[in-house]
Amino acid sequence: MELRDIEIFLTLTEELHFGRTAERLHVSQSRVSQSIKQQERRIGGGLFERTSRAVRLTPLGERLRDRLRAGYDEIISGIEEATATARGQAGTLTIGTMATQYQSIRAVLDLFRQRHPQCELRMREILPVDPFGPLRAGSIDVGILWQPVREPDLTVGPVLHHEDLVLAVAAGHPLAGRHEVELEDLGDHPVVHPEGPIPDYLWEAHTPSTTPAGRPIRRGLGITTLEEAFRAIADGGVVSPIGSDAASTRQRGDIVFLPITDGPVLHYAPVWRSGGETALIRAFVRAAAEARTRPPSSPGSHRTGGASGIST
Repeated sequence: MELRDIEIFLTLTEELHFGRTAERLHVSQSRVSQSIKQQERRIGGGLFERTSRAVRLTPLGERLRDRLRAGYDEIISGIEEATATARGQAGTLTIGTMATQYQSIRAVLDLFRQRHPQCELRMREILPVDPFGPLRAGSIDVGILWQPVREPDLTVGPVLHHEDLVLAVAAGHPLAGRHEVELEDLGDHPVVHPEGPIPDYLWEAHTPSTTPAGRPIRRGLGITTLEEAFRAIADGGVVSPIGSDAASTRQRGDIVFLPITDGPVLHYAPVWRSGGETALIRAFVRAAAEARTRPPSSPGSHRTGGASGIST
């Protein structure tokens, strides 16, 4: 039995009128009558009782209706869902990253573009001092953020890549002549702190508030952007852990980047609004899950030595 014939049969069980069934399905009345007769011949029994005044289901027709309805509805739902998904993947998806982090997820972006060439992929920058603002405002669909993210309205996907932290100090700073530093050294020098709505627990994963020995790490100048941080560090009043990816693209004569031998490692994952999940977001997360096993292409994802702390 063809799907169209099933549709005709089920519609007729609702309308119990050949003319209304034909009108509802935009076919001729003779097409409805022909389909029902073919089904009755194939089954070997009458499905409807027809009189000049009414059309009624036979007991055999009632049983067939009950068995076909659930299966037909499931088929139609599957087709509609696939259609909606396909249409959704032809829109626009905006990805937010911090600084140059988009370079570290290039494999994910390439795989997503390959699978969804009709989707426009846009990239926007997220300020570390306000990592959740663009997500909640709807200006980005997915943010690539370091972990942990413990926000009840946000969903976290699979970890995409890892990034070491290096210590940025002024070229004339007492630490500048070292080949490497330890977290304990931060207890002797003030660090920058973010002036924005970033939660304390998230910044703690980047810049701890105490050294391994329990000494407090003093807060120095407040900053709102990475460039402000670099200017403050170059002036010599503060130091700061910096992501090695960002440091590798900002080599400058007035700042030295030193490996932190026991420093934190940032783990980045896609984050999106739980109530705003779309087919495109799910497609991006699937691409991320498959591409995350590929070897990292960013030089900043490895520890390096030397006074500069970063190799390119």
